[in-house]
Amino acid sequence: MEKKNIFAQFHDLEANMGDLHQEIGTLKQVVKELLEENQRLMMENQQLRKVLQLENPLQEQHSETDAKSEYDSKEAEAMPNDAEPGSTVGEGYDNLARLYHEGFHICNVYYGHLRTEGDCLFCLSFLNK
Repeated sequence: MEKKNIFAQFHDLEANMGDLHQEIGTLKQVVKELLEENQRLMMENQQLRKVLQLENPLQEQHSETDAKSEYDSKEAEAMPNDAEPGSTVGEGYDNLARLYHEGFHICNVYYGHLRTEGDCLFCLSFLNK
């Protein structure tokens, strides 16, 4: 009788672990979606600030945000040594590099998804072409 009780407990524990694993997966997906939405809203907010500054040039200039200066420094690091800021690399390449540095995939495998695990070799190889 005791052996049946132990197997029943293992079965219940296994079912609970399966439910917990599914719940963790769901929560992970929700967090990923929230991070993507947060990044999208930050970019939209930055664009709206630029539009607002263009419409109201007489308004007092506010200091640049830390994100903007961080983006500029990352962009400067990403540029090859022989490339100059005004070189003819192309606006499309600049946009893809900006997206990558903002934390999104630009490779054909995960394009547009948020990079949650550091650098992506596919994206880096695409940028180095």
